[in-house]
Amino acid sequence: MPGLGTIINVAAIIAGGLAGILFGNKLKEHFRETLIHGIGVATLFLGAGGVMRQMLVLKDGTLETQGTMMLIVCLALGAVCGEALQIEEHIEQFGEWLKKKTGNAKDAGFVHAFLTASLTVCIGAMAVVGSVEDGIRFDPSILEAKAILDFIIVMVMAASMGKGCLFSFVPVGIFQGTITLRAFFIGTGVSPEALNRISYVGNALIFCVGTNLVWGRRIRVGNLLPSLIFAILWGLLPLG
Repeated sequence: MPGLGTIINVAAIIAGGLAGILFGNKLKEHFRETLIHGIGVATLFLGAGGVMRQMLVLKDGTLETQGTMMLIVCLALGAVCGEALQIEEHIEQFGEWLKKKTGNAKDAGFVHAFLTASLTVCIGAMAVVGSVEDGIRFDPSILEAKAILDFIIVMVMAASMGKGCLFSFVPVGIFQGTITLRAFFIGTGVSPEALNRISYVGNALIFCVGTNLVWGRRIRVGNLLPSLIFAILWGLLPLG
């Protein structure tokens, strides 16, 4: 059945969020702070590793880089569009709405936790490729693997950042569910090369999320999300 992978992924995020909240209530503040930094370091390496895997190639016994122009241009164009559309502000407004509707109006860290967790579990090739496979071949295996990872990530995040992380299941369900339905009804429309570019740029954004976790919120990652669209369109550009 199409969409099974997303349902499993959403359930895993909810379970991880609930487990993290129960565990986090027993942690003192300095434990939470160190835990956040630990998550941030892990996220930095996940993002950096993904970028290096795409960027570095071995030719004639030497390491060379590829796709750097694509990465720079996509991030630059994505930043311009994201800032113009104020994407992160809209995500925060949605987070504020969720905070009130879920009875967490007094939780000052809810929106930040929601935004950070949502960006972490939504961005990446597994979300896109897994949703496509689920829609076309009814194969939820990639999203099942992602669900295990997301369970751990959201559990640790919720333990250190609070209830907002649990509600990252909402954008994950919308994002992956939309891709799955599109793939089911009209096919993927995205080439393997485009998926590789999504992975390349997406991992750079994951690195940015890690930067914010370690050093505080300095990069508006939400406003860089259009970079993923430009990664898909890169092959149509003269430089592609």
